[in-house]
Amino acid sequence: MGKNCIVAQSGGPTAAINASLAGVISAVKASGNYDKLYGAIHGIQGVLRKNFMDLSVFDEDFIERLSATPAMYLGSCRFKLPDYKEDEQPYKDIFGVFEEYDIAAFFYIGGNDSMDTVAKLSAYAKKIGSNVKIAGIPKTIDNDLLVTDHTPGFGSAAKYVASSIREIAYDTYIYDVKSVTIVEIMGRDAGWLTASAALSRNEFSMAPHLIYLPEVNFDKEQFIVDLKKELEEHKNIIVAVSEGIHDKDGNYIAASTAKEDKFGHAQLSGAGKALEYLVKEKIGVKVRSVEINVLQRAAGHMASKTDLEESINLGSSAVSYTEAGETGFMTVIRRLSDEPYSYEIGKADVSKIANEAKSVPVSWINEAGNDVTDELITYVKPLVEGEVDGYYKDGIVEYVPIPHLVK
Repeated sequence: MGKNCIVAQSGGPTAAINASLAGVISAVKASGNYDKLYGAIHGIQGVLRKNFMDLSVFDEDFIERLSATPAMYLGSCRFKLPDYKEDEQPYKDIFGVFEEYDIAAFFYIGGNDSMDTVAKLSAYAKKIGSNVKIAGIPKTIDNDLLVTDHTPGFGSAAKYVASSIREIAYDTYIYDVKSVTIVEIMGRDAGWLTASAALSRNEFSMAPHLIYLPEVNFDKEQFIVDLKKELEEHKNIIVAVSEGIHDKDGNYIAASTAKEDKFGHAQLSGAGKALEYLVKEKIGVKVRSVEINVLQRAAGHMASKTDLEESINLGSSAVSYTEAGETGFMTVIRRLSDEPYSYEIGKADVSKIANEAKSVPVSWINEAGNDVTDELITYVKPLVEGEVDGYYKDGIVEYVPIPHLVK
């Protein structure tokens, strides 16, 4: 068995992925079973390029600050490994690096596509009889990974979305004119993040008044009917829509501008703007669209304490599992109770998770398809709880420096 290990990050950024990295670093330092922990710069491509930095030198103060730093300290990539049966060379190169650096375990922190990499490396390790343990640690604001109750990054993004909707409501309510504000939120195939906008509601404001998720078909004519009905009761209407809303034929609302990435996923934008033009045409009231876009992904200043703590635990638990001889898994969260909220960390076969997606249960969407139920609120509410003490310099939020990514 090797004496060192490697950790890397991949996919889109979140406010919590560095907390998982911090969990890995702390657990490796505490274990005493490893001489060195390498961080691969820019994901699995960093492994192929032998682009490493030594994470073993970091002290507890740095690790604590790292856990509250958003995005990815090690950088990211979107690199899809081929099937080793079709092209074995990348696998030979990766496991050659593992042998060269005396690697006992490889930890990959990421979302669905990253778990695809974990599953493929695990299968190849088994094929060649390698003793390198391969572990996945989840993250994604989309909350669409199977088996785990929820994913790190989702709680913080949900907190940001709900808070932003409430602030938009305060901005909108000051005007004594009828208006419609459409807020487009990330979510290509799963509407978890858009659904979390419902947390912004309080005793005097029902914003967002309408919520549309990709789990149900979107009908433009019914949307106008829904809006007109709301405008009869409220002066200012705020609508939350997922970027991936589509009609009954599966066509995205902004399908004419959609392109696919290398994983075959549609790259979407413009759903909110398309609906803004529709409202102007059909209703004629004051209307604007807001695309939250990347702001919801890595808003470290509004991170959920629950989210960061769970992320740290998922990272440290992955180290414990590999030390116990486990491989080919992803660490997962199992919810034990809603009120009071409690959970435990477990593991699951990563091959049962990769390339699958978890949608919002249709039973958590109202019959009209324009709102969510109380079950959704109960599910999301504890995940946004708690605030994190931030680091500031000259009044501006300050995170750990990343000069190795700024070249």
